[in-house]
Amino acid sequence: MSPPDRQREILIATGNPGKFREIVQVLATEDRRVAVRWRSLPDLTRTIPAPAEDGRTFPEIAALKARYYAGASGFWTLADDSGLEVDALGGAPGVISARYAGTPEGTPRAEVDRANNRRLITALRAIPSEQRTARFRCALALSDGENVLATAGRRRGGVDYRRTARQQRVWLRPPLSRALPGLHDGRVAVRGEKPPQPPGAGAGAGCASSFPSS
Repeated sequence: MSPPDRQREILIATGNPGKFREIVQVLATEDRRVAVRWRSLPDLTRTIPAPAEDGRTFPEIAALKARYYAGASGFWTLADDSGLEVDALGGAPGVISARYAGTPEGTPRAEVDRANNRRLITALRAIPSEQRTARFRCALALSDGENVLATAGRRRGGVDYRRTARQQRVWLRPPLSRALPGLHDGRVAVRGEKPPQPPGAGAGAGCASSFPSS
């Protein structure tokens, strides 16, 4: 294969190493005329404070983050925003999925996720399974600091959960792999957790995307 004509550096606006790896794997191709060096927020030489996510929709927030980090870093920036909308909860958690429990600023991410999970499970407990219809939404935006290219998608399903003394799990059913070929086990699960595996699932099966996002 001939060498690429040039290399562009693109910042993926996340400090989550797992999300960074997943995005790079999805975007990587074998035949690329423009080579890309992907960077994450921890790769930068200085810490950039997070912007206020005051948009009203997932695309608005993704675009806001992409433009903000591109302007602050000098790199083209790819940012995302995603979350769960439960119909019986009036669309909650929605755009505040990552802040649903209202934990204090500075709380470790793992604790925030656990608190979000607890609040969601508590809210779902009184809702019959057949009424737990929901949507997982995700928006992506790429910006050079001024212009923004954005896209968004959604997956409908139902919300299930499992709560034990040691862990809490929330996931979207049915498996996304039925509608999106190429996903090995494409169910949407809460960040840091994997949904219960179907019979015969291999050890490598896991969540295709995460809730909430940041």
